[in-house]
Amino acid sequence: MNNPVYIGIAGWSYPDWKGIVYTKSNIDQLEYVARFVDVIEINNTFYRPPEARICKSWLSKVAGFPDFFFTAKLHKDFTHEGKLDQEMVKQFHYGFEPMLETGKLKQLLAQFRYDFDDTADNRSHLQKIIHNFGKSFDIAVEVRHSSWQQSEALKFLDDLQVSVCNLDYPPSSTAFDKTCIVGKHGYFRLHGRNAEKWFSKDAGRDEVYNYYYNEKELDEIKQRIEKLSTEFQRLTVIANNHYRGGELANALELKWILTGAKQIVPDGLIKQYPQLARIAGKTNLF
Repeated sequence: MNNPVYIGIAGWSYPDWKGIVYTKSNIDQLEYVARFVDVIEINNTFYRPPEARICKSWLSKVAGFPDFFFTAKLHKDFTHEGKLDQEMVKQFHYGFEPMLETGKLKQLLAQFRYDFDDTADNRSHLQKIIHNFGKSFDIAVEVRHSSWQQSEALKFLDDLQVSVCNLDYPPSSTAFDKTCIVGKHGYFRLHGRNAEKWFSKDAGRDEVYNYYYNEKELDEIKQRIEKLSTEFQRLTVIANNHYRGGELANALELKWILTGAKQIVPDGLIKQYPQLARIAGKTNLF
């Protein structure tokens, strides 16, 4: 791999991680899990705008890891509801100011719905989002509809000066599944391959992301990472199959596969996923 690759996870605060990732009650969860990965994607900003005081607190908790950084999700009002409230735009700029000033927020992810297709109205909405955020944030756009992988649509996205996410998720006839080289900084999201729940309208979030990549699948991911890393100045890989710590386990496996280096692994995670024993240099940091 010619350019740097950073492996991380989506979020860190999940009730079902108790006893698996977090086996002790007297630890700070963010500070603890940041020891194992290069980057964490902040996902609660999908539901509420960031607050500067909270971002400062998060920065203090990861201060001991100088190479660690964050990415963050844009609020669902912008990406799922088609809204562009200027007050919330200001909240994002002000709330993330501490991270932007320190260079610890590398990318802002705009994740759109599966039915957000390439139309004139949707292009206009994207342009408005970039107008409001593009000067301050390095934006990664996740589109899931196949209409965006036509050459003219990709040129439109490229002209916006955004990065377009590469994705691993269950296939469908309308899915965006093209290997996409748009933008300077690559963003590769691993959602799992739980097709049954992914396409079920009744499935809850935990069910949708209840998936564990096996060795063969991880080797496929590795090959994609190696190819993508030659095309971008840097590549961020985010595992999002978070249920019961699956994303952290797979992230650690990918770090081992890509580098050959043994990983520090939480002992509770090894109990949940015994196959991690083969990659563990040591367990439990304290």
